[in-house]
Parts: sequence; structure tokens; C-alpha cells
Amino acid sequence: MQFTNALAVAASLITAVSGAAVPQLITRQNNGTTNGTAPGLPADAKFQLMALRSASEVHFSIFQAAKSSIFLQLPNQNATCDSTEDDDSATFYLNQDDGGLYLYAASATPQQLYADRSGMGQGKLGYTTGAQPAPRNGERTGWKVDQYGDLTLDGSSFLACPNSIEGSWSVWISSGVANPAGNTDCLGIAVRAVQITDPNSCSYTS
Repeated sequence: MQFTNALAVAASLITAVSGAAVPQLITRQNNGTTNGTAPGLPADAKFQLMALRSASEVHFSIFQAAKSSIFLQLPNQNATCDSTEDDDSATFYLNQDDGGLYLYAASATPQQLYADRSGMGQGKLGYTTGAQPAPRNGERTGWKVDQYGDLTLDGSSFLACPNSIEGSWSVWISSGVANPAGNTDCLGIAVRAVQITDPNSCSYTS
């Protein structure tokens, strides 16, 4: 896997991030270039997602997928992957045809992300498998990786909440609720897409 080198490069280029507890957009990351911009990802790019929140436990943590949800620092996501070299991080891609954000797998069974920003969902971030429908208020489109490499959903950034399963952090979309679903001590995070040149095809647990 080429991610280790990519992460090292990304980490060396990213400056500190700060923000309020419930940001719509975390302060823009400067990647070390003179104008603070970066080339956009290729349309067919496969990438991993890195949480950015300086001076926090989750800074530079990589997104994981398990049990139809998204986590940081999960001890084992128990995915079934072609390679076991890097099977504890999730790989994503944006589908240019339908605008959806998907987990990468070479198989024909898609696993697609959704977010529920309704009053009931409070920013729930998860994924469906195969023909499984999204929740009633689930949004599947609106994802964008901007010229800085930051992922958002219709301009909304992310939250990370501690004390999830096995000591991990659960990941949510910011929906105006500081601590969704009864969580406490959630942090606003920026999410950086880091392109993977040799992606690992995985099927993630549902």
C-alpha cells in the first residue's frame, strides 16, 4: 500500500486546524503552497480520509468503516480485504455518474455512504450495502472534495465523538447539534482526502 508515504507527505504539509465545537467548515488548511491551494483529485481517484483537529486525540486519524457506520481509532474494523497489509483503514471514491460517495471494492456489491441531518438523525453518517435503501431522511449526494482536498457534504463538515464501540470515535456530519444522539465532548473536524495509488479492495461489515 502507498498510503503510509502519502500520509507522511500530507501530514508534513498540513498546518494546525482550529474551530468551534459545531463548525459548518473548519478553518481552511494550508498545505504549504504559496496560495494555500492544492490540485483537485482526479475524477476516478481512490482515497482515504484523514481527520484534522490540531491538539486533539483524533488529529491525523484515518476513517474506518464497520457495522454500517464510520469510525476513528477502531481497534479492528474486521473488513474482508484483498490485502491484509492495510485492512484497518477504509478507502473511498466519488461516483461521477450519481454523485455518491462509496467505499471502494472491486466486487459488484456497492457500499454507499449516506448522512441523515434531520432532527432525528442529527447528522448520522453511515453506509448501506447492495440494494439496501438509505434511511428515510438519508442524503446520498452532495459530497465534494474541493481544491484544497477537503471533503464536505453540501458545505457541511464533520464531527468526531468519543466513547464509541471499543473505545473508538464515531464520525458524524455537522447538522447544528454539538453532541448528537446523546454523545458528549464531540469535536469539529476537517476531513482531508488523501489519494491512494494502490487501493485495497474491501467489503466492510454491515
